[in-house]
Amino acid sequence: MALDERDLRDALGCFATGVTVVTTLCDQGRLGMTANSFASVSLDPPLVLWSPARKSSRFPAFEAASHFAIHVLAADQQALSDRFAMEGLDFDGIETEPGIGDAPLLSGCAARFECAHAAGHDGGDHLIVVGEVLRMEASGAAPLLYHRGGYASLG
Repeated sequence: MALDERDLRDALGCFATGVTVVTTLCDQGRLGMTANSFASVSLDPPLVLWSPARKSSRFPAFEAASHFAIHVLAADQQALSDRFAMEGLDFDGIETEPGIGDAPLLSGCAARFECAHAAGHDGGDHLIVVGEVLRMEASGAAPLLYHRGGYASLG
């Protein structure tokens, strides 16, 4: 039985997710991508995953990245989510500091994970990227959420 893609997207949208921006350093400079396909995999060793779309123009850079940082956005960072959903190289006006492997680190996030690429697995029209967490921090800020095609907040 074939599933209707729109119906599938609507059903998947019932699951509220956090919003992340994944960053890396590539040949063109600092690169970012908004993603809600983020999950923990293992505590020992510390592994997380995220899944970039193969059709994205940023896919080759993230597929090849040896290091990347996953930023769990805070509730007041919707503008960052919107910005990196559309354009990955536009860091104008955004202060960053270099993280492990020179992945640019954003500030003010609910949490941040600096990762080394551990594995890549086929995920249909996405790649499942597994990262080994080398360093992390959490601020305690409320997270930005995404639910049923729009931003949401706790409470």
